[in-house]
Amino acid sequence: MMINRFTIPWFLMFVCMFLCTAAEAQTGELFKDLEFRYIGPSRGGRVTTVTGHRADSGTFYMGATGGGVWKTSDYGVSWENISDGYFETGSIGSIDVADADPNIVYVGTGSDGIRSNVIIGRGMYKSTDGGESWQHIGLREAGQIGSVVVHPTNPQVVYVAALGNPFGPNPQRGVFKSVDGGESWEHVLFVSENTGAVDIELAPGNPAVVYAALWHAERKPWTIISGDDGSENGVYVSRDAGKTWSRSTEGLPQGLIGKIDFAVSPADPSRVYALVEAVPEEEGLYRSNDNGATWHVVSTEGYLMTRPFYYTNVDADPSNADIVWVNNLALWRSVNGGIEWSRVGTPHGDNHDMWINPDDSRIIVQSNDGGANVTRDGGRTWSTQHNQPTAELYQVDVDERFPYWAYAGQQDNTTVAVPSLPPDSRPGGPTAYWEAIGGCETGPSVPSPVDATIVYSNCKGRFSRYNRATGQEQSYYVGGINMYGVNPRKLPYRFQRVVPIEISPHDA
Repeated sequence: MMINRFTIPWFLMFVCMFLCTAAEAQTGELFKDLEFRYIGPSRGGRVTTVTGHRADSGTFYMGATGGGVWKTSDYGVSWENISDGYFETGSIGSIDVADADPNIVYVGTGSDGIRSNVIIGRGMYKSTDGGESWQHIGLREAGQIGSVVVHPTNPQVVYVAALGNPFGPNPQRGVFKSVDGGESWEHVLFVSENTGAVDIELAPGNPAVVYAALWHAERKPWTIISGDDGSENGVYVSRDAGKTWSRSTEGLPQGLIGKIDFAVSPADPSRVYALVEAVPEEEGLYRSNDNGATWHVVSTEGYLMTRPFYYTNVDADPSNADIVWVNNLALWRSVNGGIEWSRVGTPHGDNHDMWINPDDSRIIVQSNDGGANVTRDGGRTWSTQHNQPTAELYQVDVDERFPYWAYAGQQDNTTVAVPSLPPDSRPGGPTAYWEAIGGCETGPSVPSPVDATIVYSNCKGRFSRYNRATGQEQSYYVGGINMYGVNPRKLPYRFQRVVPIEISPHDA
């Protein structure tokens, strides 16, 4: 009997596929009843958006870059996740509560702080019961959503600033408006498939006046492109609730314009603040005293514009238009309209967003790379961030001990090692226990497979060998002492700031 020479390979491939499918089914059956449990660390992770409940001053919402939406009803003493099981992504861009009906909450997914590690958004979500349940309401291809604003008296009217896909052109970007609570959307402002919207503000007392900031932003594996020559980016104003728009340019930078954020105080609705990314000598805080028709520069202090693609957030006190806040590497406050600034301490650096209670400006929720924190005294004291399991972790690994430990790098904190069975006797509960184990925030940290006291870590291209028994760390460089500010072609090896580590199973 002659067997076709093609028959045997096809038969073997079929057998392999059958066995692999059977093995996968068996594995799924074995693990189907297992559930995730929280083992730490207890300190919070990066939060890019916060908002509050005007009528219930102790209720706030926060949106993390990967941890979803959380809610507190006790001024930040405790936080509860309210998005798990409903959202397709944990990356949150903006949250707004309807003043006319605080049970209605809108959430735009996809953080607009487009670092090298980006989680793409999955559109808009809405709750009608204060976050107890959610429904998806469209704009799935809008990518990163920079701002969601609800009409002050009609909760069915909502505006969305869609930045779009940060990795390439797409048409679902710009400003969208819904008049039926998200059942349908109208694309009210669109300039191109490369430029999206990053912020929206409605004029207090006259919501027909809408301010929109358009931003051309591209994320590459090796860099970010922020801004254009001013042909598309910039400030756009509508005075008929989004039907028509005009570009406001008088007094603003005329060349490169990047990310922009607005603030308007109900104490003086004609005054509009705009934090504008541009060339160093022109970027800074601008102010309009005529509802956005003309502008003049107020401050070009460099500390207000550090890494503008990542920060760029300005807020105005609702009861005093001269009091202005800027979130940046630090939190800054001005009491004379942005001319002079003082630094306000926060529990963590790298500040992103804040919400000020319109009826009591001492009550503020603020966010940064350490989580969300609440003040009831205007920023003199803040609630803790060690009650938010929202850590943004790079590459998780485990050792061979029993019980085993888990290792990772926590963004803008340290590397961490946590026991899989935390000791219950630790103050603050079992998840308060963690150790820093060499390297820095980027990590990752990988334990030796033959000796768990030895941990290999990374810190932005600098690698190290850490001994947990002695607490000593030996660092060494591969190709360059500092990867920042150096053209990659000049480095022997090219590294992203977060690079994986793999240990040889043959020679650890």
